Amino acid sequence: MTRETADQYSRVLADLAVGALIDEAELTPKPGLVDKQDSGSHADMDLELMIKSANGLYDTFAEIGCVSYRQMPTQELREKIARIGRVGEEKMLQTTGGVNTHKGAIWALGLLIASTAVHSPYTNVEQIAGTAGKLARFEDRYAPFVSTNGSVAKQRYGVSGAKGEAQRGFPHVIEVALPALEKARQKGLSERFSRLDTLIALYKHVDDTCILHRGGKKALHVTKWGAEKIMNNGGVSTSEGWKALAELDQTLMQYGVSPGGSADLLAAALFLDSVENRLDIKLNELNAEVTL
Repeated sequence: MTRETADQYSRVLADLAVGALIDEAELTPKPGLVDKQDSGSHADMDLELMIKSANGLYDTFAEIGCVSYRQMPTQELREKIARIGRVGEEKMLQTTGGVNTHKGAIWALGLLIASTAVHSPYTNVEQIAGTAGKLARFEDRYAPFVSTNGSVAKQRYGVSGAKGEAQRGFPHVIEVALPALEKARQKGLSERFSRLDTLIALYKHVDDTCILHRGGKKALHVTKWGAEKIMNNGGVSTSEGWKALAELDQTLMQYGVSPGGSADLLAAALFLDSVENRLDIKLNELNAEVTL
């Protein structure tokens, strides 16, 4: 990027992050989650609200990218982006009328945006995720103590949750989601089917605290079992896999659970995928605009 500035680069990253959230929201059908078809297991959310919330996070993501631009991953930087993230959460709640649409996504994408901005363009996604993990492992000394649904589920069921996922460098994104996305594309599947297969792979592997909070271990078990059934039937692109997908949707509706953690990780994977495959295009477009 020949005319790169912190502001320009951060806005490119914010564009990609918001795009990833909207792509995740619009992906249909997603068992238990808001999509174009219905609101899943959510009585307080719909697609319009999810898109409004995603667009409302643009400035938060851009600010995180800007303060992280070419900085070292330190505790000070960790606390700066955490403060921006908390303000972003407040803005999100104002935008949505108090509905928590994207708190987990602010955490995950905020760290990944910061890490991407720390590195030079074209850094591989494994290194970006690793640096995000390093940032997440720094203590945020100014974080208020708040008991959340996720923290309660972590303690009760002994799972790592979103914080542990980030601190370990997003292993479910790097080792599960991105390989599943690439495998599906290599099979020649459409982008929609590729992303759905990726989401189902996350359902199978993630100990989702959103599910545990609402439905306990049994709900998590039936989610993983249903996801495995889809995968064993060749994924969503086969007739049997598609049938199993519909069955899983009905099951999650009956249990009243929503795999929100998996949705956040899918958005994180789509963000890193866009960094890997579209960042250079976006930067070249920006250079062309500056030159003109």
